[in-house]
Amino acid sequence: MKLRAILLAMAAIWPEVAAAGTGDCGGVAEPCTVAGGQYLIEMPPGPARGVLIYFHGYKGSAELALRQQHDLVQVALDHGLAFAAIDGLDGTWSHPNAVAQDRDEQAFMAAVFDDLTRRYGFGPDKTVLSGFSQGASMAWYTACAQGARVAGMVTFSGVFWNPLPKPADCVTPPPMVHFHGRADRTFPLAGRAIGTHHHQGDTFRSFAILRERGQCEVNRMAEVTLDGVQCQVAPGCLRGESALCLHDGGHRADAGQLDAALTRLGF
Repeated sequence: MKLRAILLAMAAIWPEVAAAGTGDCGGVAEPCTVAGGQYLIEMPPGPARGVLIYFHGYKGSAELALRQQHDLVQVALDHGLAFAAIDGLDGTWSHPNAVAQDRDEQAFMAAVFDDLTRRYGFGPDKTVLSGFSQGASMAWYTACAQGARVAGMVTFSGVFWNPLPKPADCVTPPPMVHFHGRADRTFPLAGRAIGTHHHQGDTFRSFAILRERGQCEVNRMAEVTLDGVQCQVAPGCLRGESALCLHDGGHRADAGQLDAALTRLGF
């Protein structure tokens, strides 16, 4: 009788459990799988206002991003944003002009955007792109190709690669804040050669491309300070300002800078 009672109780609650778990994923133990790859997502404790999509650096992973970059994750959660860590293949990205060309990254990201909307309701007005190093480059190429699907972008220490796209190759970019160190030797402001056939792009020229596409008023540049870093801001862009923030440090992504940038973007 006791076993029968337990089975009946389980049967009674099973529909609720199944319904609650339908479509759920997240955290390091439960990847969200889409066509071409996967991502991990951590939700804020309360209702999510949106999502921060984060691309890890070279030789990183979505799991490492969640496990090792706690400060960045916490900043997103504190802003009421879910933190969606996207997984590169074999620790790298196949964006234009990259060494690896193993996946159609924009087809993969279209599937990620669709899944975040279907599964969590994170549409374009609730989505921010972010990334570090080569992951920042992925964010830049995603903004170039699918910028209409995001409301903002905050990146660290990485831009386009040579040969750079033309302004006409990109859609109108979202409002953006980019941090880069003058002492960066991994992805210098001017870029550097990777092997004999690949070269990271120049930060200033990369900015000029998106600012021209966004019709920013570069003749009216303003200065602001975000987390103690001086930023040159181009106003009047079609979708919102474009800020380049240069500090004296090296190759890094900083939680305080992310916090200040998200606040600046209205998140």
